[in-house]
Amino acid sequence: MNKNINITEVENGIVVVSEKLTEIKSYTLGFWFNTGSRDETEENNGISHFIEHSLFKGTKKRTAKKISDEIETTGGYLNAFTTKEHTCYYGRGISGSEKKMFSVLSDMVQNPLFSDRELKKESGVILDELYDILDTPEEFIFDEFEELLFGRNSLAMSIIGTERNIKEFNHRSVKEYFDKNYFGGKLLIVASGNIEHSDLLKLCGKYITKKYSSADKPNRRKPGRQKAKSKFIKHPINQYYSIIGTSGVGYSHKDYYKLRLLSVILGEGSSSRLFQTLREKSGIAYQINTFVNSYSDISAFGVYFSTNNNNRKKARELIFKEFDKLLSKGVSKSELAKARKIFIGNTILSIESTSNRMNRIGNSLLAYGKIKPIEESVREVERITTEEILATAKSLLDETRLFEIGVEPEEKSR
Repeated sequence: MNKNINITEVENGIVVVSEKLTEIKSYTLGFWFNTGSRDETEENNGISHFIEHSLFKGTKKRTAKKISDEIETTGGYLNAFTTKEHTCYYGRGISGSEKKMFSVLSDMVQNPLFSDRELKKESGVILDELYDILDTPEEFIFDEFEELLFGRNSLAMSIIGTERNIKEFNHRSVKEYFDKNYFGGKLLIVASGNIEHSDLLKLCGKYITKKYSSADKPNRRKPGRQKAKSKFIKHPINQYYSIIGTSGVGYSHKDYYKLRLLSVILGEGSSSRLFQTLREKSGIAYQINTFVNSYSDISAFGVYFSTNNNNRKKARELIFKEFDKLLSKGVSKSELAKARKIFIGNTILSIESTSNRMNRIGNSLLAYGKIKPIEESVREVERITTEEILATAKSLLDETRLFEIGVEPEEKSR
């Protein structure tokens, strides 16, 4: 493990992790909870994301304005994100402001008011966010794809939730869910930057007053294998948007990096096969790429593209031709070597900021139960062979396994 990283398991289900970077004058501090929309039901879908917003609306000590004022007057900022498996509240600041940052974040995650008046106002904000997504095919199509792919499993539900649920959340429902899912698991405090581990431990002892559970992971049900299906949605748009894909292994699986390299070869970057075929050679798609949305035990893998509605059939044919070419001829050693360099390069470039480094540490601990060094990931990627890429392709690109979602114009494009 990186010698600059320190991990301390504090009592009451709290783990403190820091990465000391002396060559910079800032830091990122994050408070992680192993809970997200995957832990919800249809009746409360969206509540994790709703709570994320609500924690910024005031505590017993601070109003919403005071929360932002205290951090921004030090030159820092606060933010948060909710995924299907995790929630993180974090701040970036200048070295020397960590006491204030820790005080504010710890207050937010321990003592939110959840005032019905503030929740009502924030529900309007979140509804606007939902409507923005629903107005944007390139955003909501991914939710539609995972709903199709994961069936009745909770992974199929969107992070933002439903209009009905957002309108109905109140102090009682939010507080009950918060207490169970935040204090019912571990609190992971992660910092990266010019910050001392010993200072973090002192701040933890001073400001963390609640007890957290020692439970490592929520009990989550893995999605079963769904029968491939297609779905087409009409929308007031000009372009045609589509995803063609299936499920693959999760990030804790030994074959995960094979899936990631296959994605690089097919459609990540302007030198990839699909980009070259559909955009450079044929000129029929501005947006064409592959993606891997990864969870602990499964991934959503697919090809996303948009094109003029008149070109949708041709675009689809070209995509399947590339699938067939890869399945029949495989990949060359030079193409695999290039994909390795792209993947490793992107991984290294992604940790040039303290926020990304903090995210990597938090995600790694929640995913693997340890901080996985980049060198270990690089070694795994370097060992992958062309034969393994072909085997991965055969397991994923079989037409009988592929799901397809399309968002089409209500009327023909002009």
